[in-house]
Amino acid sequence: MILVDPDLDSDAGPQAFNLKRTSSTHPVPSDRTSRVPSTRTLGRFLAEAKAAVRLRGQVSVLLTTDRNIRRLNRQFRGKDKATDVLSFPAPGAVANEVAGDLAVSVPTALRQAREQRHALGIELKVLILHGLLHLAGFDHERDNGQMARRERQLRTRLGLPEGLIERSSEAPPKLRAPSSRLVSGARVGNHKSRPAVKKTSSSAAKRSPRP
Repeated sequence: MILVDPDLDSDAGPQAFNLKRTSSTHPVPSDRTSRVPSTRTLGRFLAEAKAAVRLRGQVSVLLTTDRNIRRLNRQFRGKDKATDVLSFPAPGAVANEVAGDLAVSVPTALRQAREQRHALGIELKVLILHGLLHLAGFDHERDNGQMARRERQLRTRLGLPEGLIERSSEAPPKLRAPSSRLVSGARVGNHKSRPAVKKTSSSAAKRSPRP
């Protein structure tokens, strides 16, 4: 399920959503590469990626703003800054029905898409795949490269460019992008947090972290 934060502007009609701003001062260009794909398009990709990851249970993806993902990052991870993607795994009791939730910052995804020189829609898919792997139990901050190898295999199968882990491992230390986290950990693109204990159908933002 793809959910769109009401703070994101839908001035492009039902097939594409445009942000009002990438930051407090810079407007988003209206070219197609900067548009968010329709929820139907992203929903199809979500289903395909879930099957590739072999993840069972419902996943909700909230497309949100830097401000709101910063609030989630601060609340669940103690990090007072925006990030690209946060993963909220469901508690074990409902894991067969609900895999968890993802929150993706569209403004951050847009900046990263421009850095990588591809469309915003491609970057959103890269972030969704990364978040799904965290929901499936992978953790590149603690494993021995298993998540990086799996992400590389799946992005190739799904026709996606270089993934988050590859980018951060290849960049010079001072230029490395933050990783996604898992909320409890909420996990973020290359970051980590605390998990959700309760599934909500309205948005990932309503999940509570595990102790």
